[in-house]
Amino acid sequence: MGMTLAEKILAAHAGLKVFPGQLIRVPVDLVLANDITAPIAIREFERIGVRKVFDRSRVVLVADHFAPNKDIQSAEQCKVMRDFARAQQLTHYYDVGIMGIEHVLLPEQGLVLPGDLVIGADSHTCTYGALGAFATGMGSTDIAAAMASGQTWLKVPQTIKFIYHGQLLSWVGGKDLILHAIGHIGVDGALYAAVEFSGEAVDALSMAGRFTMANMAIEAGAKAGLFHVDEKTRAYIQPRARREYTVYESDSDVAYARVIEMDASQIEPQVAFPHLPENTRPLSQVNHVPIDQVVIGSCTNGWLEDLQVAARVLAGRQVHRDVRCIVIPATQTIYLEAVRQGLVETFVEAGAVVSTPTCGPCLGGYMGVLAAGERAIATTNRNFRGRMGHPESEVYLAGPAVAAASAVLGRIGGPQEV
Repeated sequence: MGMTLAEKILAAHAGLKVFPGQLIRVPVDLVLANDITAPIAIREFERIGVRKVFDRSRVVLVADHFAPNKDIQSAEQCKVMRDFARAQQLTHYYDVGIMGIEHVLLPEQGLVLPGDLVIGADSHTCTYGALGAFATGMGSTDIAAAMASGQTWLKVPQTIKFIYHGQLLSWVGGKDLILHAIGHIGVDGALYAAVEFSGEAVDALSMAGRFTMANMAIEAGAKAGLFHVDEKTRAYIQPRARREYTVYESDSDVAYARVIEMDASQIEPQVAFPHLPENTRPLSQVNHVPIDQVVIGSCTNGWLEDLQVAARVLAGRQVHRDVRCIVIPATQTIYLEAVRQGLVETFVEAGAVVSTPTCGPCLGGYMGVLAAGERAIATTNRNFRGRMGHPESEVYLAGPAVAAASAVLGRIGGPQEV
């Protein structure tokens, strides 16, 4: 019996043939933490008693959740991480001015490549599966052990395969495909499974769309979300890669735990209603839902392509007077390119505000926290109760086209309406 893409990567790292359910110990290619999770990992690392990280070029720390610091507590958090990075002489430490949202920044910097095994103290570490890597989130104590030893242990997941047939409709992207899938199987439908995405609709997606889908595999409970490497993948990594990498492919005789086929040509832009990403509806079935705030950004949809889509909708139009529209480029590089392309000018002229790269409102941090009774539509990845602020607020999830159109309409709606 053949092995899946996830099993191939894990087997190569473990040095043995693996099977679902097997507990294995594996070396890691990269260990990641941020300003929320790193201080806990650092404390546990120091308790272990190891003086140096296993490899200063393979431990990556990113200040992105509360940076620039919003208060004293967040400043203290970042200082712990900053001091540790300096003491350990880490090659890859990203702070204000050179920072970005971690899951966009690492691929952009060429730190993750096909065939890698990456663990991060953040659940959306699975984003890197878009590059044909096995990437997954872990707790800060596991990250501390990996920083010290360069190894981790995990249970080999079973694999579920999604096949998207057909051509995408206008304004439909990776966010809509993954929301539709989560709506189909539920937030625990892929619990501790690896998910492979394939089909002609997926092949047609840009890398930004693939990163978005891999990112939200965790919202279906998945351990990892993976794409096979193709020419688009190679074109993305070619100018970024500074080391060798290995491309793995699933065997032709794989017995998947489940194969789910969908007709992408029938998938409309999707909207996830509160308070779970599985509460999805096609845009045509969304009734009149007034909104107070729009957030365009995050590690899910803060890529340059997402900003371009939003700018296409907002160009020559005005944000509704009752709506606050917040645009957050995911990295400094994306921010700069958005300036060069005139996208920032478009946003400002439309009445939106453009923020420095940060996770910010996605986790209810800052730069757009909601009050009681307020509604937001966001291109972020979670809409749990209280996720973006007050427990009595509501968050709706959508792609950048719907989010931008909603900013103009003052209610949830699509770009065809504006």
